[in-house]
Amino acid sequence: MQATSNSGDEGVSPQADLPAAEGESLEQMQPGEKAAGSPAYGWMIVRELVETVVLSLVIFLLIRQVVQNYRIENHSMEPSFYEGQFVLVNKVAYWFGEPDRGDVVVFHNPRNTAEDYIKRVIGLPGDMVEVRDQAVLVNGVRLDEKFPHHAILPGEVGGPFRVEDGQLFVMGDNRPNSSDSRVFGPIERTLVVGQAWLRIWPLPQFGVVQHADVLLAVPGGGN
Repeated sequence: MQATSNSGDEGVSPQADLPAAEGESLEQMQPGEKAAGSPAYGWMIVRELVETVVLSLVIFLLIRQVVQNYRIENHSMEPSFYEGQFVLVNKVAYWFGEPDRGDVVVFHNPRNTAEDYIKRVIGLPGDMVEVRDQAVLVNGVRLDEKFPHHAILPGEVGGPFRVEDGQLFVMGDNRPNSSDSRVFGPIERTLVVGQAWLRIWPLPQFGVVQHADVLLAVPGGGN
């Protein structure tokens, strides 16, 4: 605030600003600002909420293109996975490569694509898979079962199954309690959703899924 001098000079001299009255604000509302409680202010809040929800939805959809969570609902992969566990599936794992023998994959049930299964890859394109003599044979070589107590049941016979180009032969680790390629044959590669990546629940079992190599016994007894 400026005040005139009492000396009679024509000029003015700067004076100290007068204190503002108690409770009086010195700030001025800037152009475009909305007063709290006004209709315009309310619409601004609504717009910001909508923008936040839309952005969150976009981020969620983008993440779903990369990973997806699944709940294990049966015993077919025991002891690798137990009923009630939750796993994250890497949906981009095979965008630039192909599944390998031993990979744990999630895929659409070829008999009902609305239903998803989790199994281990046993046979690759060009392989011949056969079940007999309480063993799984790939190209005539016996599979070295990692879990002997879940091996093929006595008397079970299946195949031989020829795995064509663009196909995979999959089986559950719990052989006696798994509906897999022994039942519906090799699956089309296009049915694969992705590779099991991370076990997220229960927390004590949290960790990266190990994709154990499927070993084939070497004739003569060695591995």
